[in-house]
Amino acid sequence: MLSVRTLSLAAAFLVAGLLAGCGSTLPSLSPMATASVSTDSNNLGAYPTTGSETSEGMPTPFGDSSATAVSGRQVIENPTIADIMAPSPLPEMSWGQPNAPVTIVQYMSLTCPHCRNFHLTVYPEFKRRFIDTGRVRYVLREFPIGKSSGNATIALRCAPPDKYLELYGKFMEQQASWVSQEVRLDAIYAVAKQVGMTRPQFDACLQNQDMIQKLKWVKDRGRKLGIIGTPNFFIGTKLVKKELTIAEIADYVEQANQQRSTPTAAASP
Repeated sequence: MLSVRTLSLAAAFLVAGLLAGCGSTLPSLSPMATASVSTDSNNLGAYPTTGSETSEGMPTPFGDSSATAVSGRQVIENPTIADIMAPSPLPEMSWGQPNAPVTIVQYMSLTCPHCRNFHLTVYPEFKRRFIDTGRVRYVLREFPIGKSSGNATIALRCAPPDKYLELYGKFMEQQASWVSQEVRLDAIYAVAKQVGMTRPQFDACLQNQDMIQKLKWVKDRGRKLGIIGTPNFFIGTKLVKKELTIAEIADYVEQANQQRSTPTAAASP
């Protein structure tokens, strides 16, 4: 029989792991807390690397942010579409018409509970109303916070491109099964194998330093654009640092369309 103290400690570790997934100032784990603002604390070493599933030679991606942190003076003020959509060393993961009038870019961390809530409760209607109808091009960009998120993100990028969104959804749906204070590679692989990834492929993927460096570039670029945590969104050039409702998406898309139709107004003094 587990003691109350043991259960309390286990719950505390799970809460800590989920909090780290969105940033240090996340106020609530409630899936209904859609107005929260999550920040990246730059403490990406929050997860210990001890345990049976790690080894001396295992890389620890995103375990030390000191080399990749971006100071305030390096942030691009009022980034343009060209800034936001600048070429990346990794293929852009996007859905919808390439020439859609509005592009929405979401920065996400796989351990973030608010990213999970958005994907499970808002994304289906967002896809039906905006992506499938050609109104919006939707882009997912990685902003891993913590080592568990980093390892899962590398696995996500190693999946075939046509399996990316499927695996992303599985990581979100099954978040409670693999997110913890320790990095649990077996639990992460248990999700990745559901889209056909073998264990040798998974293990080789985690050792792919080229992939790790490219993912760090994507995150560092996000910081330069003003991203501070997850989920953060660009709707056109507007940066929104919180989880969005479908009504808010509709409003922001309308604003972006109006801005496109009156470009001279935005340039007026």
